[in-house]
Amino acid sequence: MTETAPIALFVYNRIEHTKKTIETLSANRLAKQSVLYIFSDGAKNEESKLAVSQLREYINNIDGFKEINIIERNENFGLAKSIITGVTEVISSHGKIIVLEDDLLLSPHFLKYMNDALNIYENEEKVACIHGYVYPVKNKLPETFFIRGADCWGWATWRRGWEIFEPDGKKLLQELKEKKLRKRFDLNYSYNFTKMLEDQVSGKNNSWAIRWHASVFLKNKFTLYPGKSLVHNTGLDNSGTHCDETNIYDINISLKEIEIENIPLEESTIALKEFELFFKGPKSFLGVKSLRSKIIKSITRT
Repeated sequence: MTETAPIALFVYNRIEHTKKTIETLSANRLAKQSVLYIFSDGAKNEESKLAVSQLREYINNIDGFKEINIIERNENFGLAKSIITGVTEVISSHGKIIVLEDDLLLSPHFLKYMNDALNIYENEEKVACIHGYVYPVKNKLPETFFIRGADCWGWATWRRGWEIFEPDGKKLLQELKEKKLRKRFDLNYSYNFTKMLEDQVSGKNNSWAIRWHASVFLKNKFTLYPGKSLVHNTGLDNSGTHCDETNIYDINISLKEIEIENIPLEESTIALKEFELFFKGPKSFLGVKSLRSKIIKSITRT
C-alpha cells in the first residue's frame, strides 16, 4: 500500500471527548502505520488552564501509532487559526492530510476509506476533499458520491486542494454574489450557507469551515462522500464553548468497509436531493434559525 496520509488532530480542553476520538482512531487497522500530529491549543483564560493541562498529560502518554508529534501552543489560537495553521504546516511537509477534531467517533474502517480515496483521486484535479461523515438522510445513498464544495467533520485533502483555501471571506462572498450562485450554494435554498459566510465577514462567527466550503465551491470542485457515515460527531452536547445540544446529526457509524472506485466526476443528483430534504425536514420542529445556529456553533467553537 502507498504510504498512509498523516493525521492532524486538533484538541483543546475536552479530555473525555478526546479520549473517545483517540480510542476509535487507534482501533483502525492503519493507525499503527500512520503518523499522528496533535495540535493542542493554549488556554484562553485562567479557568481553562487546568483542563488544558490535564488533556496534555493524557495525550503525552498515548500510543498505537507509527509516530506521534504533539504541538502545544503557548497561546490560545482559537479553532479557526489552529486548524488553518496546523493544516498548512502538515501539508507543507507531507503533501496530504487527514483532519480530525476532538469530538469525532470513527468507524474502524475510517482510515482505510480516507487513504484509499486519497490515493485513487490524488491526481484528479476536480476532487479537492474527501469526507467521512454523511447526514442521516432518509433514503439510501450511492456507495460513494460527489457534492460540490468541501466539508469539515473528518476530512482529507492534498496540497493542491488546500491551496484553494481563501481565508478572506469578503472576497468569497463578493464572488458568490457576482456569479449569482447563492441558490446553488444554499442547496436550492434549503440551508443558508450564504448567511454563515456573511456572518463570518461581519465578525459574528469565525468559521474556517464555511470559508473552506466556499473556496472549493467557487472553484467548481468536489468532495467525495461515503454512502454510509464513518464518523459520528459527539460535540453537539453542550460541552463545547459555542455548542448547543442537538441530536439532529446523530448517525449509526458504518461497520462495513466503503468500496472506493472511480465514479463519474459529477454531482450526485440523488445525494443533492437527499441533502435538501434533510435540511428542510427539521424546520417543522426546530425552525430554520435554530437549525442554522446549531451548525454554526458546532464549527466555530474555540
